[in-house]
Amino acid sequence: MNKPLQKLFGITLLAILTQSIFIAPLAAQGQFTFEDVMQFEDIKTPVISADGRWVGYSVWPEVGDGEAVIKSVDGRSEYSVERGERPQIASNSRWAGLIVQPPYIEKQNAGRDAPRQGATFINTADGETVDLEEVRNFSFSNSGEWAIIRHYQGDDISTNGNSKIGSPVTVRNLANGESNRLDFVHESAVDSTSRYFAYSVVDTLGIGNGLYLIDLEDDLMKSQKIAGSENSLYSNLTWDHDNSRLAYTESKMDTDHEYLPGDATIYSMQIGNEPIALVTPGDVESGYRLRDHNNLVWTHDNKRLFYGVMDAEMVALDEMKEDTDSVTADNLYDLDRILNDIEGKVWHWDDPQIKTHEKQTWNSRKNHLFTSVHHVDSGRSVQLATKVIPDVRPAHNSGKILGSSDLPYQKLRTWDGTYRDYYLIDLETGNSEQFLEKQRFGASLSPNGNFVSWFDGADWHIMHTDNGTSRNLTAEIDIPFYDEDNDRPQPSSSYRIAGWTDGDRHVLIYDKFDIWQFDTRNGEYVRITEGREDQRIYRIRDLNPDQETIARNERLFLTMFHDREKNYGFYEARVGRTGTTRIIEENKRFNIVDLAEESDHILFTQETYQEYPNLWVASDRRFRNPVQVTNLHEDLLDRFAWGEAELIDWLNMDGKTVQGILIYPGDYDPNKRYPVFIYYYERYSQRLYDFNKPVTNHRPNLAQYASDGYAVFLPDIWFDVPIPGYSATKNLVPGVQKLVEMGVADPDAIGLHGHSWSGYLTAQVVTQTDIFAAAVAGAPVGNMTSAYSGIRWGSGLARQFQYEQTQSRLGVSMWENLAPYIENSPVFFADRINTPIMIQHGDADEAVPWYQSIELYLALRRLDKESVFLHYYDEPHHLRKMANRLDYAIKMKEYMDHYLKGEPAPAWITDGVPYLGE
Repeated sequence: MNKPLQKLFGITLLAILTQSIFIAPLAAQGQFTFEDVMQFEDIKTPVISADGRWVGYSVWPEVGDGEAVIKSVDGRSEYSVERGERPQIASNSRWAGLIVQPPYIEKQNAGRDAPRQGATFINTADGETVDLEEVRNFSFSNSGEWAIIRHYQGDDISTNGNSKIGSPVTVRNLANGESNRLDFVHESAVDSTSRYFAYSVVDTLGIGNGLYLIDLEDDLMKSQKIAGSENSLYSNLTWDHDNSRLAYTESKMDTDHEYLPGDATIYSMQIGNEPIALVTPGDVESGYRLRDHNNLVWTHDNKRLFYGVMDAEMVALDEMKEDTDSVTADNLYDLDRILNDIEGKVWHWDDPQIKTHEKQTWNSRKNHLFTSVHHVDSGRSVQLATKVIPDVRPAHNSGKILGSSDLPYQKLRTWDGTYRDYYLIDLETGNSEQFLEKQRFGASLSPNGNFVSWFDGADWHIMHTDNGTSRNLTAEIDIPFYDEDNDRPQPSSSYRIAGWTDGDRHVLIYDKFDIWQFDTRNGEYVRITEGREDQRIYRIRDLNPDQETIARNERLFLTMFHDREKNYGFYEARVGRTGTTRIIEENKRFNIVDLAEESDHILFTQETYQEYPNLWVASDRRFRNPVQVTNLHEDLLDRFAWGEAELIDWLNMDGKTVQGILIYPGDYDPNKRYPVFIYYYERYSQRLYDFNKPVTNHRPNLAQYASDGYAVFLPDIWFDVPIPGYSATKNLVPGVQKLVEMGVADPDAIGLHGHSWSGYLTAQVVTQTDIFAAAVAGAPVGNMTSAYSGIRWGSGLARQFQYEQTQSRLGVSMWENLAPYIENSPVFFADRINTPIMIQHGDADEAVPWYQSIELYLALRRLDKESVFLHYYDEPHHLRKMANRLDYAIKMKEYMDHYLKGEPAPAWITDGVPYLGE
């Protein structure tokens, strides 16, 4: 293997005359510690009221108790609730609600016996509160006048194995405080007018099972029984959009078979009328069954109801009753009885899915719903999806619908990619017509159903759903519509469709930078934005999420990201015209958090590396009259040596310009050189203006290192196939040299850290250069020859596709070319590693098999290379248990402090930790 970088960065580099930029030293500030990380407060789940006058949010540390806040935008009123979270504001803004957690310490000490969460409701006019216990969740009616509160089932309730038994629900009138507590509620739903509350009951004896209705305008809130019988089950309660009509399923539970529901009937009930059966088990095609496991969807015009049927063979599996035979003298040698206890599977070379993937997808395949539709006016039901075309999504147009199947190509998923055949299916007849075969990039139906669109890897196409005429929209445009930055061996995907105009008259499509508008009748086009010229990436941010299409001449609200400078902003454009108008653009990152449903108010954040993303409210879409609502961490730079982020450029070994983020030490002195902590993955320069929220996990807290005298470097990595490891080296090493030239980096104190993919890269890079004083590789692949045919246990997929097509970037199978698998495997070149390295892996890793770290560790151990391996029990790809996350973070810091700053090594580095039987 060619290794041009071995021993790179030796005496020559040390002789470089450095040029430093001047940054005035900051006043001495404190170090950001592990305790500070755990106590760092962060805003969670912010919302804005429909009228834009109120904001709700919670503020919580990583460890400990937080609070929820309901605050008026004008600052005149503010209500806080200790340990509150997940606030909601009623549509009329008169009430807000939130979940209240038990005290953190009490919860930690109580374990499984910890008290359950409750809820608090706040009157925004005067701060009056209503506290409720044992609340699982809650919601407000559309009118904002009612709260539907779902409680936990009492511990004294015996379910007798019936998982369908309901829990208490309280229906509360927020205006007068009247409430009705209902027991054993299985499902519930409020209609769109907020007048009717429907609910079903499944009780412990099955006697009170039924479907009930409450007229919320009735002061007594009496329950009216609509239907019911012993052990009946009413599910999938679904109101239509405006006619106060309820659809639902009715079935019977088998008390002799774990209360398994039988076949279902779909009913529709108009208020004031008797329920009408829409679809019965007898209406279903042979080979399928209608069950309570379903998904009812009314179309927007209420003329059609979509539902699903299940594969009869799969239903039969659930209905099978297992009979366990006792061993007797007569059956002692009975082969069938003995073989009933087989534990194992047969893996066949021609299986569509490998067994681990079959297992992970089993429930979704077994419970798959084959989409069908009921036409209300004619009373006809039509099955749309079949075992040949299993995937059909409901749509709201009245003509044809899109169906697809990946069944012919499932085997390819192991080493190639996902392919599908696409069909148009007539809603009236169920007849299908294939229009795409082995399509890799998907297809979609226009909102009005007049066109289907798809990307072929180079160009965008549309086809009229009625006459089948098709058009290549982008072939004549000398601008790529495929992913220009794709450096993986897989075919390049697109930048997606941006939207459709009314009546499907135009389709808007993205390239990397711009938005293009195409006339669906003749293919004529307009480039709406002109971002390519100055490297601005424009995307439409929909401020009317309930609106499916874009109006003619509508103003488009655009987000903007500067691909070169990495800053953000908002712009405006118009459908059918070229040109943009700036609304706001700064050297910051902006994010729209929430939109007021009945006003133009926008809840947003702005942030930089040094500015926490507090909440702001603008009065309209032009961001006029912005009001800052929260004031968290405004003293951050006074308290901690937080550092400062800067975008830097350098040339990699191929002469290509590469970018990265340099975070200066908090007390930076241009006359000093500093140890450098490098954290990377693929591309991170787009995070220049991100505030890096401190949290204890597998990632380093950047400000923690910056506050302790480290420069932190986040370089971009551009890859070549099939040399991913060397690609990292030829981007990283010149980047480090840039830092040395700037006078920032101590060339003898450079540390490298990566996790998962960059964990592998780290292990591979240190086989090619000795410039790093220490390295940390989290969950790395050590041997591509064995990892290639490993399993991603989370999905059950084999890892072969990663190497041939995606992230691992080898582009061939091992039998087509074995060389890149060996050349890119750290274990085969572990003898060249002279950098102390720390490996971390959890033995329940669902993405990278943990034996990859074992292979790397054993190679290093055999070669007597300085290394440690942190093995965490029963942990996945990203550590979950707080103790383990903190331990890893501390050990990573100690490792870097020792090798980069010369601090004394703790015993676990010098001597290891013996096994003591734990």
